[in-house]
Amino acid sequence: MTNRKVRVRFAPSPTGPLHMGGVRTALFNYLFAKKYNGDFILRIEDTDQNRFVPGAEEYIIESLKWCGLQFSEGPGNGKYGPYRQSERKEIYKKYADYLIDSGMAYFAFDTPEQLDEIRIEAEKKGQVFSYGILTRNNLQNSLTLSKTEVDRKLNSGESFVIRFKMPEDTLVTENDIIRGEVTFSTSVLDDKVIFKSDGMPTYHLANVVDDHLMEITHVIRGEEWLSSMPLHVLLYRTLGWEKTKPQFAHLPLILKPTGKGKLSKRDGDKMGFPVFPVRWADTETNEVFRGYREDGYFPEAFINLLALLGWNPGTEQEFFSLEELSEIFSLERVVKSGSRFDPEKAKWFNRHYFQQKDVTELAELFKPVLIEKGISVSNEMLLKVIAEVKERCGFTTDLWEHSYFFFSMPSEYDIKTIKKHWKEDTSEKLLAISKLFENIENWKAQQIKETFSDFLNTKEWAFGTVMNPLRLCLVGGNVGPDLFVICDILGKDTTLTRIKSGIEKIEQITI
Repeated sequence: MTNRKVRVRFAPSPTGPLHMGGVRTALFNYLFAKKYNGDFILRIEDTDQNRFVPGAEEYIIESLKWCGLQFSEGPGNGKYGPYRQSERKEIYKKYADYLIDSGMAYFAFDTPEQLDEIRIEAEKKGQVFSYGILTRNNLQNSLTLSKTEVDRKLNSGESFVIRFKMPEDTLVTENDIIRGEVTFSTSVLDDKVIFKSDGMPTYHLANVVDDHLMEITHVIRGEEWLSSMPLHVLLYRTLGWEKTKPQFAHLPLILKPTGKGKLSKRDGDKMGFPVFPVRWADTETNEVFRGYREDGYFPEAFINLLALLGWNPGTEQEFFSLEELSEIFSLERVVKSGSRFDPEKAKWFNRHYFQQKDVTELAELFKPVLIEKGISVSNEMLLKVIAEVKERCGFTTDLWEHSYFFFSMPSEYDIKTIKKHWKEDTSEKLLAISKLFENIENWKAQQIKETFSDFLNTKEWAFGTVMNPLRLCLVGGNVGPDLFVICDILGKDTTLTRIKSGIEKIEQITI
């Protein structure tokens, strides 16, 4: 650990919706900051204006808010701003110029078309073209052109990029908190573009400059950036910031449910589960991508799931609040290999948190469903219904599936149940039961059950000859909780009305 105050950043690009892998990166940064009483910073890396998607930044912030990941600093808040890289262009140019002057970067004027031709020629020879140590002295750049020619191209407004000049035959060794000591040879690295003629830096220069100026102490990011670490280390070294460069930690991939390959945004559509925290509607393609929030997941279930994708608490415990995670999280317990995402485990987590919810909270979540269906019901009845069916559910949407019959009289009756349980004398028996129910004053499940049982014993009727037809009249099929609880919740008047209606309609079916 560093002696400096811990400062970490989550730095997404506003090029589309935030993938759950990105949310996990934000989560691990957040947990690390909280554990050490540090700062969690949101920085928007929008240097690639060609890929900028309107609304993406707002989507990112909304997603983090839903997940409970509150950033300490970010757009509109903090003393190290601006926090959008597009608003920091002048800062990057200064450091790009310094790298040119120091001889560790150079202007390159090769057009995309010229480079494509070179790549094609290399492929014909079975080779892979790389702009770097072996090729740069034969290309159109300030290493091969005269100063006069370079100045002429620059002054005439000719398009260019600035590339970092990778040193020859150098080993770059850096410690990764998750992966240990990692060594790269510059002989296999290309000269990355760090600045473009439109005045915008690439990710490589911008993130190094920003991390230094924002005093970032730990860079926690996905393993796809591991190959960029030697360039970033060399940039810190060249810019004179090596002593204060952050520590690195590269997180493992989240894999498809099959375990083969990185989980992509298309996998959710193919396999029937969301991969984004919040629903995303693409205004250009008119595509709509499902979100965990809209699919009925609780943010605590989503966060709990993500925390255990690549991190091991070292115990058998599986359920953690965000506060508990903040206390015990450590990068040392993050695994190196990819973690397979299991959509069934996601449902399992949500069921756990659903069962932890108070019926009053669930009632508030369920009310919009009832309003949408045009159903008005007393709060007292709603609480009773939810308390009765809750244990069968894992999502708020499940409540309707297990309780719809409480809110409306059956319009249809299950044919299989009718054929199996409705006999010639069934209507007569149910009318007798209805008359019995009319005289019950204390309309509670236990009282209804005792009165009903005593009556059947007196009549010497088998319970099955009446119980199933009675349930059929009340709910339309062989579904639902305890029959006498259903009667209790429906109330006497509704129960009697449904028995009468059921007899009339089912008799028509059986004629």
